[in-house]
Amino acid sequence: MSSPISLEGKRLLVTGSARGLGRAFAEAMIAAGAKVMVADILTEEGQATADAIGAGFVHLDLIDPESVEACMEATVSELGGLDGLVNNGAIATDIGGPAMTEIDIDVWDRVMTVNVRGTWLMSKAAVPHLAQSCNGKIVNLASDTALWGAPRLMHYVASKGAVLSMTRSMARELGEDGIAVNSIAPGLTAVEATEYVPEDRKSLYVDNRPFTRTQMPEDVTGAVLFLVSDAASFITGQCIPVNGGFVMR
Repeated sequence: MSSPISLEGKRLLVTGSARGLGRAFAEAMIAAGAKVMVADILTEEGQATADAIGAGFVHLDLIDPESVEACMEATVSELGGLDGLVNNGAIATDIGGPAMTEIDIDVWDRVMTVNVRGTWLMSKAAVPHLAQSCNGKIVNLASDTALWGAPRLMHYVASKGAVLSMTRSMARELGEDGIAVNSIAPGLTAVEATEYVPEDRKSLYVDNRPFTRTQMPEDVTGAVLFLVSDAASFITGQCIPVNGGFVMR
């Protein structure tokens, strides 16, 4: 598999990349010439993915600050530095359905801890290393649910709205270190994490966007590859919706 974008020599870390979108990102980055570290809480699946695509693997539990630091240390040691971080790791599976009045407090707290605090901690750990890169990059995975206010998913929507806001704040703070920080907001994509989504929600997307087909992981990878490439070195604080036109900004 060839890539229209060159990432030759780039050293990249993708969280939550044992499967789904994260795996697609890691695989596309390797095809574009990058050295990649797969990081995931799913140890066996993550190692299998890394072996299959030619990446390194490190265990990562975004709830645990010590695990975040250990992940970063192992990544920098194996890759010899860091040029880009993709904050893809998040809780998204089997949490949709309850109304806002029915969301369990423990589930709310766990979603916020992983999706919001985990993104912050991972980025914080990466900053000293990205600052030593010529064009350090952070790409945060938001969601278009935060752009249109998806119902019966408020804890996840709130977490991804926070990621959008954090991206802008991080971009302003880290610009002096030469680090670009952007986000993408994918639409409903056909991966393991969305298999549980009801058919009526899937149809809502397909029936209300210009591209009336199922969104696949390869529809999203190009935006991430662009944002971690040198071509995007003067772009920061931005969000790219990647959803076939379901949300237009």
